[in-house]
Amino acid sequence: MASPQRSVARAGRALVGAAIAIIVGAGVIVGAASLWFRNAVYIDRSLPAHQIDVVIPSGSSFGQVVDVLNREGILAHPIAFRLLARLRHVDAEVKAGAYRFPAHQSSDEILGRLVRGQEFAVWVTIPEGYTADEIASALAARGLGSAGDYRRVFFHRSIVLGGVRTVNLEGYLFPSTYLVPTDLTPDAVADIFIDQFRKELPPDAVARAKQLHRTIPELVTIASLVEREGKADDERPLIASVIDNRLRLGMPLEIDASIEYTFPEHHEVITKRDLEIDSPYNTYLHTGLPPTPIANPGKPSLDAAFRPATSGYLYYVARGDGRHAFAKTLDEHNANVARYLK
Repeated sequence: MASPQRSVARAGRALVGAAIAIIVGAGVIVGAASLWFRNAVYIDRSLPAHQIDVVIPSGSSFGQVVDVLNREGILAHPIAFRLLARLRHVDAEVKAGAYRFPAHQSSDEILGRLVRGQEFAVWVTIPEGYTADEIASALAARGLGSAGDYRRVFFHRSIVLGGVRTVNLEGYLFPSTYLVPTDLTPDAVADIFIDQFRKELPPDAVARAKQLHRTIPELVTIASLVEREGKADDERPLIASVIDNRLRLGMPLEIDASIEYTFPEHHEVITKRDLEIDSPYNTYLHTGLPPTPIANPGKPSLDAAFRPATSGYLYYVARGDGRHAFAKTLDEHNANVARYLK
């Protein structure tokens, strides 16, 4: 019979052997996992099988980005791709845009392209009411070229609308969100905005202009004034009616935003000295419309200009809450001014 001491020794050796086996097994598993991860991230270039262009929508989460890439056949190992991004703490840094993935890219290369933002097209948002000058700056800020080059195109090109040639492109660069290829020339980018503008015009624009005894460029100029003066969409047709009524009566429009268009910087308050500036955009000194639009109007302002409300209003004043008080007579207007501009 074995002694108790020998039994304990054998049990101890068994435990040590088991522990060694576990450690060796774990090492094998870790080693295999490391080899798999290294292969999946840096070596496997089976996908994409050919060059693929993919759009990552603005606001996409990292999970949604992985889903898009996997669906389009770009990721051979989506789990490894997720792990790589998490380990590098860059899963929140992938950028929206349009990407061109060459054939046979590693997960490491794909992730790097998304984090660096190596797009062949970028998302650009042009807010309603932006001037051509502001649009030029916005495009330059997105790395799409020189602001000066865009300004030269915007202020020296023209288009024909309803048989009438515009002075330049101010007013006809439709504000929206665009996916703009990074290799386009300023002229080609302008064409994208102009094409969208034409689509946004009322389908009966020519007929409406004729009924209102205006040209389409004149109505776009009115739309730009409405855009800069109004904030509430339901008021825009009323503002358009005030402009239309004053034009028919030969009254000066007296719109501050038109004067401000000529200023290099925004003025919080239009001064008496500003009102004396002899400029065709000074609608206090000169009757009629300014020579060009003063901004690029959105769809609600365009619709308001082509379909102004029927009203007897000749005046309006801002109430301070984003809306306006309208008046038919100067006395009513002065009472509104006294009430809202204290």
